[in-house]
Amino acid sequence: QVAVLQSGGGSVQAGGSLRLVCTGPGYIHGNSYRGWFRQVPGKGREGVAVIGYGGSTIYSNSVKDRFTVSRDNAKDITYLQMNNVKPEDTDMYYCAAGRALSLNPDYVSTWGQGAQVTVSS
Repeated sequence: QVAVLQSGGGSVQAGGSLRLVCTGPGYIHGNSYRGWFRQVPGKGREGVAVIGYGGSTIYSNSVKDRFTVSRDNAKDITYLQMNNVKPEDTDMYYCAAGRALSLNPDYVSTWGQGAQVTVSS
């Protein structure tokens, strides 16, 4: 059974840092990309950061230079380091496995269970 396990999340003050961690789901054909998406109320999920197996990355403009996505390929662990967080970063964050270096959720094949991030001003 394919599973993606998330940890991290929580509450932090603006300007602080937080790290999200995702384990799994293991490698199958067409799912070598790992990423993080957020749930926008009324708008569905949007991409935050995605990383390829070789380390190529793509970020949304809103988090560029503040968030860093990284991965441990051997253990299939993906990280999202969130620095200098802002109140507008408050959201439910989902890790994902997919088939492209893209922020489009249509390329995602497996989702994590989600973790709430709340940033207070």
